[in-house]
Amino acid sequence: MAKNARYRVPFRRRREGKTNYHLRRRLVKSNAIRAVVRVTNGHCLVQFVEANIYGDKTLSSTHSKELKSFNWLVATSNLPSAYLVGYLAGFKAKKAGIAGAILDIGLNPPVYGSRVFSALKGVVDSGIDIPHSDKIFPDDKRINGTHISEYANALKEDNKDFYDKQFSKYHKNKIDPTKIPKLFNDSKNMIESKFQ
Repeated sequence: MAKNARYRVPFRRRREGKTNYHLRRRLVKSNAIRAVVRVTNGHCLVQFVEANIYGDKTLSSTHSKELKSFNWLVATSNLPSAYLVGYLAGFKAKKAGIAGAILDIGLNPPVYGSRVFSALKGVVDSGIDIPHSDKIFPDDKRINGTHISEYANALKEDNKDFYDKQFSKYHKNKIDPTKIPKLFNDSKNMIESKFQ
């Protein structure tokens, strides 16, 4: 560790790689509501947060576990589920009186077509105004899960044993992985009908 008198220890969350304070400062100074998108290995979380002198205030929060109530009984770590979480979060935010926000992806890398931007597309499609560029969104075939069903079909023909192992959780819930696009559309329609 440096012993110079001018050396300053970084904030703990910066040392741990959890917060980029330069970016956070710009977001907070904007005085806009932030659409906070966080993805983990197994889930996706979308929150609408307002900065406050006493700390951030969460106005609306949506977790991928909530998709079970909309018949989404498959993985919550893929692009279709991230879109559905964003779509649900957008409707919940509109119900809370939020019309617009700015995107806060934290330390997630801004990779075009990633789950972060799939969730953003869901929020935008629900009617929340967030500044963005359409080129960052994943392809529609990836958002509705067509790529998963095509992979399942190819795997089913080539290697049945690996297919059964790869999609064991789907089979456990009695869901055919080749019909993910239909399941996606049904869940999306259920979300729409709940908020209309």
